[in-house]
Amino acid sequence: MVGSCKCKAQGKAPQRDDSVPVDAIVPGIVRQSHFKNLKAWQHARALALLSKPLIDRLPASERSGLADQWRRAASSVVLNIAEGASRRGAKEFRKHLDIARSSLDEIEAIIDLAMGLDYLSSEDVAKVSAVRDECARTVFGLIRKLGVPVNS
Repeated sequence: MVGSCKCKAQGKAPQRDDSVPVDAIVPGIVRQSHFKNLKAWQHARALALLSKPLIDRLPASERSGLADQWRRAASSVVLNIAEGASRRGAKEFRKHLDIARSSLDEIEAIIDLAMGLDYLSSEDVAKVSAVRDECARTVFGLIRKLGVPVNS
């Protein structure tokens, strides 16, 4: 507490101790394999599972392009949320959530491109887009809850 008073006296914002376990910062997060309890992870998993049939419908000419990129991005979201939740500090968790958020943006761009190229219709992607949007909102909410500034 003394350190935080000193910061206020010097006109600086108090710094978060990044060695504090994530589960102490965000209630409901329990380290080690309990990432499955996170709504963000559940939405990410649903997104990956819903993406597969759509990825499989892309033309053969896109198997090593858009299809592969979509598959990797969907996996990235799930895996980064899981890995970040297993880390000890909020800063590490934030880093992994930022990567997951970037992958969610990548998926949005891939879906848009697939529709623009007439590989998929808006009806085809309605459900996966809704789950992607909900996952992005949930990941962003977790980032805000952590309270760790960007590039800290």
